[in-house]
Amino acid sequence: MKTIISIIATLLLSTILGTPRIKNLNDIQGILYSDKETVSLKIVDGKIAGINRIETTIDNPKIYIAPGLIDIQINGYMGVDFSGPDLTVEGIRKATKALWKAGVTSYFPTIITSDIGRIKKNFAVLAQAMEDPEIGKSIPGFHLEGPYISPVKGFRGAHLEKYIRKPDWDEFKEIQKAAKNHIKLITVAPEIEGAIPFIRNCAKNGIVVSLGHHNGSAEQIQQAVDAGARMATHLGNGCANQIDRHHNPIWPQLSNDRIIPSIIADGFHLTKEEVRSFYKVKGASKTILVSDALDLAGLPPGEYIRGERKLLLTPNVVKLPEENVLAGAASPISKCIGVIMEFTQCSLADAVRMASTNPADMLSLRNRGRIEYGKRGDLILFTMENGEMVIQKTFITGKLVYSKN
Repeated sequence: MKTIISIIATLLLSTILGTPRIKNLNDIQGILYSDKETVSLKIVDGKIAGINRIETTIDNPKIYIAPGLIDIQINGYMGVDFSGPDLTVEGIRKATKALWKAGVTSYFPTIITSDIGRIKKNFAVLAQAMEDPEIGKSIPGFHLEGPYISPVKGFRGAHLEKYIRKPDWDEFKEIQKAAKNHIKLITVAPEIEGAIPFIRNCAKNGIVVSLGHHNGSAEQIQQAVDAGARMATHLGNGCANQIDRHHNPIWPQLSNDRIIPSIIADGFHLTKEEVRSFYKVKGASKTILVSDALDLAGLPPGEYIRGERKLLLTPNVVKLPEENVLAGAASPISKCIGVIMEFTQCSLADAVRMASTNPADMLSLRNRGRIEYGKRGDLILFTMENGEMVIQKTFITGKLVYSKN
């Protein structure tokens, strides 16, 4: 009788877990994204403790295994706005679980330009969420995009001009205090008064500075890099539609070997030719994919009111309807995988590198972003269907947190 019960229990467990087969609760099997060989990963205490190559064939469709995606610029998801007036830990929990379904195992909630009081309040709520045992492991830090950016129309993008201000280190320290020192990334315009010493202070305090929403000259951009700036925020976006063909902020950032750009490769924020050109210059080793998704991502298309703004959600992007300006993305970072592979003909390994390994390296997340011995068991199992990444299972520290089946 015990033998029969054991067999039935094993069959039920196999049915629940589905393919790819899992030998036990700590062994995860799939086709390794980097070399297309089948592997079985042993997870012990939430970390990768063994990588065994096996000769077993995976049932069709092919199910790949890769490190979880890391999105370092995301403004919200599934109706939860990280910059909104009603942010709660429960809302962050909802957004985090929805992101697990999209293969995002780590993300940096991004707060944009708004009232300083609101910024402090929301960072305090995010800091609470970091301490939550269920979702805290997926939030390694925060991204502050603004308010120290260009006030000029076009370059400020969807950021409200009335809240844009000059960099103030004392003010930022108060914001950082509210965030419990978890702001790890900040987007700044290098040309505004006080930007260079502000960037220098950020760099000295271990905060990654990214240049964005700006119209900096080549000289100003170089000064920012010399002061410690290391990234360009969504290169090609946060930029006026009409710029000087010779003297504009794109060329100095693209040509500077010390700047690693992030790009929104959702197929709509940048043209195919722009993505290909950026990729040919920087390559897979110096490019980071971000979603820049707004809280409207995942919701039905239509017009929405968010604070003081009316937004139009299309099936592909979010716009400011009155100005016909892009306000943000409507897709998770997993969408960018298939798009950049199509646009540049890069490999799956390189696409995952840009969406996981590179952001981990940039933000000093040394325990994730790779499938290596000792790294955290933050893993995704996925298929590639019609050029799109389709998430089948998501694991956080080896624990199954999402299964499509």
